[in-house]
Amino acid sequence: MTATASADLISMPELLARNVLKFGAKAAYREKEFGIWQSWTWSEAAEQVEALALGLLTLGAAKGDHVAIAGRNRPYLYWTMLAAQSIGAVPVPIYQDSVGEELAYVLDHCNARFLVVGDQEQVDKVLDIKDNLKSLQQIIYLDARGMRKYDHSKLSQFHKLQDAGRAAKSELIDELADRQAKLTYDDTCVMLYTSGTTGRPKGVVLSNRNVIETSKSSAQFDGLVSDEEVVAYLPMAWVGDYIFSVGQALWTGFCVNCPESPETMMTDLREIGPTYYFAPPRVFENQLTDVMIRMEDAGRFKKWMFHKSMALAKKVGPELLNGHPVSTMDRVKYWLGDKFIYGPLKNTLGLSRVRIGYTAGEAIGPELFDFYRSLGINLKQLYGQTEATVYITMQPDGEVLADTVGVPAPGVEVRVGDNGEIYYRSPGVFVEYFNNPESTASTKDKDGWVATGDAGFFEENNGHLRIIDRAKDVGKIKDGRMFAPKYVENKLKFFPNILEAVVFGNDREFCTAFINIDLNAVGNWAERNNIAYGGYQELSQHSAVLEMIKSHVEETNLSVAEDPMLSGCQVHRFLVLHKELDADDGELTRTRKVRRRIVEEKFSDLIEGLYDGSERVATTTEVTYEDGRKGSISATLEMRDAATVATQRIAAE
Repeated sequence: MTATASADLISMPELLARNVLKFGAKAAYREKEFGIWQSWTWSEAAEQVEALALGLLTLGAAKGDHVAIAGRNRPYLYWTMLAAQSIGAVPVPIYQDSVGEELAYVLDHCNARFLVVGDQEQVDKVLDIKDNLKSLQQIIYLDARGMRKYDHSKLSQFHKLQDAGRAAKSELIDELADRQAKLTYDDTCVMLYTSGTTGRPKGVVLSNRNVIETSKSSAQFDGLVSDEEVVAYLPMAWVGDYIFSVGQALWTGFCVNCPESPETMMTDLREIGPTYYFAPPRVFENQLTDVMIRMEDAGRFKKWMFHKSMALAKKVGPELLNGHPVSTMDRVKYWLGDKFIYGPLKNTLGLSRVRIGYTAGEAIGPELFDFYRSLGINLKQLYGQTEATVYITMQPDGEVLADTVGVPAPGVEVRVGDNGEIYYRSPGVFVEYFNNPESTASTKDKDGWVATGDAGFFEENNGHLRIIDRAKDVGKIKDGRMFAPKYVENKLKFFPNILEAVVFGNDREFCTAFINIDLNAVGNWAERNNIAYGGYQELSQHSAVLEMIKSHVEETNLSVAEDPMLSGCQVHRFLVLHKELDADDGELTRTRKVRRRIVEEKFSDLIEGLYDGSERVATTTEVTYEDGRKGSISATLEMRDAATVATQRIAAE
């Protein structure tokens, strides 16, 4: 296909063709397999895409068909998206850790005719639910290990399908070219399912216009170029990965690197040294936890050096990144700190070369955000949604603040309603929710304005948007003060010992909290303090652990008390849950967001225990084991009081 000028590129296949002409011999994709990095140029990637597209045509794939994709991040699965788009079909990525019921829902909802998966595990999940899938005709698998004795009447091996496509090229190439030529800017580019925080996931239909316009403007905003290196490790079903690893990659021509496995992620990250990096807050929290665990094991002098240097970095690092004046002495001290502390630490984290870093998907605690910027990492926040093709607001270089999410992204209009809810419209606004006109109409009005469901306001002094919480979660404590649980939860999660927190208090006399401990961090602490334990449940209820968590809650209360608007959100009582909140148990989404309403219903007895003054509550909880079996665990949980700071009560107007 002949590529046109960049301004006229209206589909992913056209962008791919442009990149073949412009960057043909440049690395486009890398994947680490068996410990060795494999590499494909743009020209080689285009041939792989064409072979698969022709292979899909041999199976009878039609324009408008939905091609579902499930597996870890691999070039082959990104090529599957491009191959589907090349024939006028619609790629539908699915979270690879979805259980059978979740997988069945998406496949049935989008009427997928074809499913491309990574390995035997994914095939087995589908075969277990195949009787509920009326539209699915063919499963295409990538890794052939363990698949030899399977019934292949409805199974195809990825590479063999490509070979079939190559063999049929002379017969089908004109059909492929014709389908590509008929693609328009308003044709569907991809369908991505929401995480389903409050209900069933919805299929968000995004057009070529949505993806290309958003990729172009966001790349220009941050000056992204073809020499960038990114690591693709986040779920392919998440809109952030689609924009970074497909949209922006195709627009700029930069290289997408796929790690070998979650276990090798940190090693692979250090080997690649990405220049453009994205991670949700949970990843940054886990990295910080690992750093703090190692520092606790360090010698006294090294520990003293670390804390002394980090105190300087907290004061100087963000100022340098924002281009603000810093004294010569502080610059010299920071330079020395970078040589001996910050530089080695960034290298350990794999972030030495990061030029642009982003976090989004959920609010990040200011303390956590400042920690990374203090190291000299240009970490920024963006605020977005699947329905916006990611971007609503972005932080310009030199204007990065820990407690705001920046200014409207290029081409985006943002307004705040009378009730505090945030609305936006932009070229990235989604087309519709698939087969759900009622939800589409309730989310997007006739003028293209989308209700985010988030509450916030623009700060008067700088015009930056500040997010308070989900609009439905913002409420009032009985005395009239504002209740915004996410604000407190993020402060609690800054402590390496706390993995997750859920705060309650709307229409109550005071706030309470559930805490999940981080098993790695607290386990390491327990070993250093000669505390024996038999597992998560026993460790979580140990009196020394409860005292440690109490100190974290009380320190958080001191910080919360400093904000006059939210000082009423201090936590008066808390408990440490006997199990980790888990997506398989329905308590978290696949993107690790808390399903607050489900948690409230599932643990209602524990919530009442926090409010009725109980010292202990016995409870039994249903859990899902790794093999899918259901079971239950019982425990008696201790309720703890936490000291709060007296503040002037500010009644809501």
